[in-house]
Amino acid sequence: MAHLRCDFFSEVLGMGTSMTVLLPEAARRQVGMTSVAPDGPPPVLYLLHGLSDDCTAWARRTSIERYAADRGLAVVMPQVERSFYLDARHGHRYGTFVTEELPRVVEHLVRVSARPEDTFVAGLSMGGYGALRWALSRPDRFAAAASLSGALDLATMQEQDARAPLYEHIFGTQPMRGTRDDLFTLVGECGAQAPPLYVACGEEDSLLSSNEAFVERATAAGAEVRYDVGPGGHDWTYWDAAIQDVLAWLPIRASEGTRS
Repeated sequence: MAHLRCDFFSEVLGMGTSMTVLLPEAARRQVGMTSVAPDGPPPVLYLLHGLSDDCTAWARRTSIERYAADRGLAVVMPQVERSFYLDARHGHRYGTFVTEELPRVVEHLVRVSARPEDTFVAGLSMGGYGALRWALSRPDRFAAAASLSGALDLATMQEQDARAPLYEHIFGTQPMRGTRDDLFTLVGECGAQAPPLYVACGEEDSLLSSNEAFVERATAAGAEVRYDVGPGGHDWTYWDAAIQDVLAWLPIRASEGTRS
């Protein structure tokens, strides 16, 4: 895999930002690695970081490069600060940046497939919320979406701590319940039109009950949901294992590309 750190200017944010990109590479003489290089532009996974992380976290704390190499999968990991992948009332428009500008930048700068059947999104914690919001608001863009230990019930979190500086920064004084930033509302609107969803959470995670509630709501709305609960907490040991299950679940189309 080619491992790129890309620094670029965002017109939406009005400032420079960064992303980490992994690209399939046919490295025949590389010892200890199996890799697949598709004949055409590779499928792509947008992999979103959590609240306290940045665009390097997945590559530093898991073996995502090794896991993706065997599947011929490109991985794009953007940087969004503590934004919950939303347009903040008193800050930057990271929601617009990720959902609209980022795919255009990726298509312009690197060689990946732009076809919806080759495009996936996943994330952990804050990124789990961001992944499902992106997929449910634009179901035509994705073949599948996954959340690991996702902060899926932001409306309740906001109500329980409405004066928290982070929530005031993002939402102002407006409640998010019932809006299209509320995943429970969004999945109800999307229903069976949602791409297949994968929701995973550790049994020792404080977010487990909200993940269960979201899965119940999504299933009732007609969405196709795989729910995976097992031992683990809100930590990288769990996420390193869980992302392997996500990659095995993704409907990555078979390729005749070069294997090394």
